[in-house]
Amino acid sequence: MLKINFMKKIIVILLIFFLDRISKFYLLELETSGTEVDFYVFSFLNLYLVWNTGIAFGLVSLEANNYYHVLTGFILVINLILIYFLSKEKGINAYLLALIIGGSLGNLVDRIYYFAVPDFIDIHVGNFHWFIFNIADIFITIGIIGLMIAILLEKDKSLSNEK
Repeated sequence: MLKINFMKKIIVILLIFFLDRISKFYLLELETSGTEVDFYVFSFLNLYLVWNTGIAFGLVSLEANNYYHVLTGFILVINLILIYFLSKEKGINAYLLALIIGGSLGNLVDRIYYFAVPDFIDIHVGNFHWFIFNIADIFITIGIIGLMIAILLEKDKSLSNEK
């Protein structure tokens, strides 16, 4: 039973990883074929390809130098730690960790292969644009927010039981 549950988590990781890879390959193929990746999907959403050398949402952007490689190594270590916790975690938290790992591995592969992460989802209202992100970032964000909510609910539950 334990192996089946762990395999389900691995399947979630792989599904997210491949969904991210396919979306990036598609847009990079468009760019390679000469199509400019800058088109509107809806009035509030367009696809616009940028290369992110930083971390989440382009923060701490770095050129491919020693600091960049240290940051990439740090991200690799964090992924290994998350995989360790995934092997120990049960329930919804395990699947939330799987969302984070699947997205993070997708971005890590880009950092290693391209020395940057292709971001392309641009949400905006008028001229106000949110940070451009990708499919992996969506799952990382959902996983982190979900874990925060789960931890708060567990803490609230334990506080209620103490009374």
